[in-house]
Amino acid sequence: MPLFLHSADWQIGKPYARVHDPDKRARLRQVRLEAIDRIGAAARAHGASFLVVAGDLFDSPTPSSSDVSAVCQAIGRLEIPVLVIPGNHDHGAPGSVWHGGFFQTERQRRAPNLRLLLERQPLELEQAVLLPCPLLRRSEAEDPCGWVRQLDWASLPAGKARILLAHGSVHGFGGADLDADEENPAASGNRLHLGASLLEQVDYVALGDWHGLKQVNAKSWYAGTPEPDRFPRSSDYQGGQVLLVEAERGAPPRVEPLPTGQLRWLPLRVHFTGDGDLERFEGQLEQLLGDALRQDLLLLEESGGLSLEGHQRYEALLERLEAQLLRLKRRGRCVETPAEAELAQLTGRPGDPLIARVAAGLQSDLLEAGNPEAQANGAPASEGPDDPAALIRRALGELHRCLQAAERG
Repeated sequence: MPLFLHSADWQIGKPYARVHDPDKRARLRQVRLEAIDRIGAAARAHGASFLVVAGDLFDSPTPSSSDVSAVCQAIGRLEIPVLVIPGNHDHGAPGSVWHGGFFQTERQRRAPNLRLLLERQPLELEQAVLLPCPLLRRSEAEDPCGWVRQLDWASLPAGKARILLAHGSVHGFGGADLDADEENPAASGNRLHLGASLLEQVDYVALGDWHGLKQVNAKSWYAGTPEPDRFPRSSDYQGGQVLLVEAERGAPPRVEPLPTGQLRWLPLRVHFTGDGDLERFEGQLEQLLGDALRQDLLLLEESGGLSLEGHQRYEALLERLEAQLLRLKRRGRCVETPAEAELAQLTGRPGDPLIARVAAGLQSDLLEAGNPEAQANGAPASEGPDDPAALIRRALGELHRCLQAAERG
């Protein structure tokens, strides 16, 4: 009755191209690598006999030599067999990392416990039989599990648990499509057909590709990535774990998620109806983030509007957030909506007639370009950043900031 760990989608070498600070990118890449040691700690704590990685150990079929060496060294520290299939990111086509002399030398030198499964044939272990379904190209038109359905099941050891290892999207659960967003496009192909006749013959299906934790059916699980790498798209999305699995021939598997993630990818929505909401927002941030530095990534979905002065305070707050977080991703807009007192301050300047005329002209243009009904209710119009009303608001904001700077100087 084997007790083992199921993981996938390490994607070592992920570039994090949307994170512009090179030091922060390096931090994110290092944390992904350190997740291997956290998996090792889980294996030791629970007495796991081996670890299966269901594809995408690397983010690319041609990772850097330094990433190859670091991965092999980390896997070597695990001290249990690590059995890996290629996924769509690190597929097993000729010319990929798995065929290179450098990987083979480093594996032999640093990770003799690492076994790469490039062949679609049963592999008998001491306590189980593995049925690997490696991806031999980025996108397979045919079902990578197709070979398993042709097996002579009677030829397999009768008393050993059968573990299917595959990477792709399952019919009825399009993992690649659901996991895709503007930064992580969906892969085509690699559809796995886990029909009832196949599931009757196996005891556990270890899946990779979907980066969150997901039970597909009684025997099939996506482990998700051991270190989260994207913002959750739903409230039940869970990343940053490895699965502890106890499998037995002819019995349902027992599966327990074990936490391995270190960084937090946090979503937060804020809607501003006035400057008074800024204090509430700062309280939310304090409760959510505290004063931790470079431990969190935040997706901020913003809407509503603030006065010109309020918007300045908001931008200063966002600047502090950028420094504190590993990444601040903004979605939506907080509109600059001049308060009546601010407009009066800009247009009623007898000592600065030119500025007063410019401000009055902008105010007139704003009334023509904006949504009168929305403005009458005290709400900013629905507009994009390049809409005329948005440009005029920004111009008023810049004028307001310039005057404030001149008065301070």
